[in-house]
Amino acid sequence: QVQLMESGGGLVQTGGSLRLSCAASGSIFNLNYMGWYRQSPGKQRELVAGITSGGNTDYVDSVKGRCTISRDSAKNTVYLQMNSLKLEDTAVYYCYARVVTRATMKTDNYWGQGTQVTVSS
Repeated sequence: QVQLMESGGGLVQTGGSLRLSCAASGSIFNLNYMGWYRQSPGKQRELVAGITSGGNTDYVDSVKGRCTISRDSAKNTVYLQMNSLKLEDTAVYYCYARVVTRATMKTDNYWGQGTQVTVSS
């Protein structure tokens, strides 16, 4: 089993910054991919940013130039630095990991519990 522990959400004014962290623990053989999704009321969950084990990244267009995803492989941790936050960034942010577990040596998907990011004017 794998657990994802998120931190760093909160309340911030427009134009401000937040840094989200997500640490994976448990029966991990390989973390193929880690990312951040978000969901706001009435909307579908969307990928915000993702990073592969090789360091390749992708971003949703709405955050390009404002957010940076990075990972510390030694700590099995992914970070999302969010700058110039806008009202529309308000959402619950979920950490996601695609993991090969030691127990099964198969790829499984895991989600964190979510952390609220609220941007106020």
